[in-house]
Parts: sequence; C-alpha cells; structure tokens
Amino acid sequence: MFPFYSCWRTRLLLLLLLAVTVKESWQAEEKTCDLVGEKGRESEKELALLNRMKPLYNKSFESTVGQGPDKYMYIFRVCREAGNHTSGAGLVQINKSNGKETVVGRLNETHIFNGSNWIMLIYKGGDEYDNHCGKEQRRAVVMISCNRHTLADNFNPVSEERGKIQDCLYLFEMDSSLACSPEISHLSVGSILLVTFASLVAVYIIGGFLYQRLVVGAKGIEQFPHLAFWQDLGNLVADGCDFVCRSKPRNVPAAYRGVGDDQLGEESEERDDHLLPM
Repeated sequence: MFPFYSCWRTRLLLLLLLAVTVKESWQAEEKTCDLVGEKGRESEKELALLNRMKPLYNKSFESTVGQGPDKYMYIFRVCREAGNHTSGAGLVQINKSNGKETVVGRLNETHIFNGSNWIMLIYKGGDEYDNHCGKEQRRAVVMISCNRHTLADNFNPVSEERGKIQDCLYLFEMDSSLACSPEISHLSVGSILLVTFASLVAVYIIGGFLYQRLVVGAKGIEQFPHLAFWQDLGNLVADGCDFVCRSKPRNVPAAYRGVGDDQLGEESEERDDHLLPM
C-alpha cells in the first residue's frame, strides 16, 4: 500500500509542477497585436501591414512633453507591450510627477491601414477618461510617415483631442522607411526600343563575325558581315548627304573657263629656230 501511495503522490506533484510551468510560460508569453474583428477573419491587407512592421517589434519609442506637474512621458511599441507588461498596453502615458501610468491604447484592439507614403496604426481600448469624452475609453493614433533615411525615429505626441463627447484620441507622429512605397523604375517606350535595337545589332555583328571567320574563313576586315553591302550603303548615304546638303545648285556653271585650242592661235614655226646649233 505504501509504495502505491508514494507513486500516486509523485505523479500528483509532477502534474502540479507541469501546470505551474505551463501557467508561467503562458504569462511570460508577450502579447502581440490583435486586429479588430472576429478571430480568423482579419483583413489580409492589415495582416500584411503588420508583417511589414515586424522590424519594429523589438524597439521601444519614448517622448517626454510638458513641465512641472503636467510633465508626461509616452512609451510606444509596435505590437509589443509597453509599460508594466501586465495590461496589454501598446502605448502608455506616465505622469512624471507621481509615476501614475495610464493606458492610452491596447494591443487587443488594433487597427492599421496605409496610403502611398504613410501608415496609420490605431490602438483602442485604453483606460477610460475621468471627466471627458463621455468617460469613453482612450484611443491612440500613430501616424507613421515615410522617411527613407531611418528605420524608425522622431516619435512625438502631436495633440490630444478630448473636447468632444466621443471619438476622442491621442495623436502621435513618427518617421520610418517602412512606410515608404517601393521604388519602381519604369522604362519608357523609347528606352525599350533602344535597348532592343542595340541587342539586335550586337547579336548581328557578333554572329556574323563568327560565321565569316569560322565558316567562310575570312580574315581582317572581310570578317565583318555583309561588308560589300555596308560599303555600298555608306557610299549611297554620302551621295545622299551631298545631294541634300549641297550649298549651290547642281547646274551652276563653273566660275572659270578653260582655254580652247582655237583661242591659242597659230604658233610660229620659226619661234625656236634661234636655239638650234649653227
């Protein structure tokens, strides 16, 4: 009986130890963004944007504003818990005078969308207002603008809109290269035609050179393909250029006239007689 009791107690202790380990592991697992909407039916576009923001998951951004009793520090993280890591907050406000922490937005109510060069990240479900905005929950809106020179920088609060009955928000801004649209270079039609023409010319010259050298056995300049044709073409082009670009009409008479035989007159046969030897 005693061995059976001891074995049963050992198994119970192992089960309790396993349960505690699983609980601690579950508590230690860091929360991440949970998009607004039914689980498993999230927007594919929003999921793609969150995946695009993964390089920022392990970064924390801070900004301090105000002075004296109204001095606050804001801590923001992308799809990771900010603050004390127990409230599921993605953005918190800390009062520097008394250390009070206020959750501005939580990860379990995330909404994200983008434009050509910006991304808007929204955390809803923050702590309720005390006397403003109909005591609704706070909401953080982070506008991430394109800056190709930094991964993420310049996190700053812009304003707090709490003068309404509802739909109040905290507005923040930040720069990141992840918000930039990909740079795509488009070739014009002329560039495509030029590249195609140059490629065809290169293939013609190289292929013709190899054929003339290896098959025909030509040497020197005769290795150039269709040499006679191109020489004739060059002459024709030169003649055409001469015809088009000539500065005077073709039928203009020459500026000088030759001397004909009839204008020379008769020479005396005795003109050189005095040179003969006597």
